[in-house]
Amino acid sequence: MKKRLFILTIAICFLGCRNQPKETIPNTEVVVENVPVKVKDTVLVEPIEVPKTRKKIKEELTAKGFKTYNYISEKQDTILMQQYFIAVLKTGSMRVQNEEESADLQKAHAEHIKNMQDLGYIQIFAPFERNDDMSGALVYQVPTKKMADSLANLDPMVQAGGLELEIYPWWAKQGILLE
Repeated sequence: MKKRLFILTIAICFLGCRNQPKETIPNTEVVVENVPVKVKDTVLVEPIEVPKTRKKIKEELTAKGFKTYNYISEKQDTILMQQYFIAVLKTGSMRVQNEEESADLQKAHAEHIKNMQDLGYIQIFAPFERNDDMSGALVYQVPTKKMADSLANLDPMVQAGGLELEIYPWWAKQGILLE
C-alpha cells in the first residue's frame, strides 16, 4: 500500500512540474485499487473528458429534430442509427456553353459544398465516375428533407440549371464519416 502511495505521489509531482495551466484542489480523495486515499493539494493537469453515451447522443439529436433508432446487430451490439438525406445530383437541362461561365459556376459549386461541409450540414460528398446523367451525391446531416432540399437548392450550379437533384432519406450509423 505504501509503495502505491509513493508511486502516486511521484506521478503527481512529475505532472506538477509540467508547464501547463494548473488548478489546485485541496483535500481530494482518490481511489487506488478500490481503497479511498486522501491526498492534499491535488494538481489537476487536464480535465478528464467523459465520452457521451449512446442514450445522451440520441437525446441531443432528438431535441434537434433528427430521427434516430437503435439497431441490434447479429452480434447483439446496439448501433445508433440516424436519418440523413442523400442528394443525387444529375446533369441539368440548362448547360452553360461559355467555358468561362462554366468554370465560374463549377468554382461556385465547389465553394458552396465546402461551405456546407464546414457548417456541418454535409457529411459526405463525392462525384460519380462519368455516367449518362448522374453527376454526384451529397449526404446531408440535417433533421428534415425540406432543410436538405433548401440547402441543396442554394447551390449556384443547381440555381443555374446545370444540375438537378433528387433527395432521399437515408439511414446510417450515427456519425458516419468516410476519411
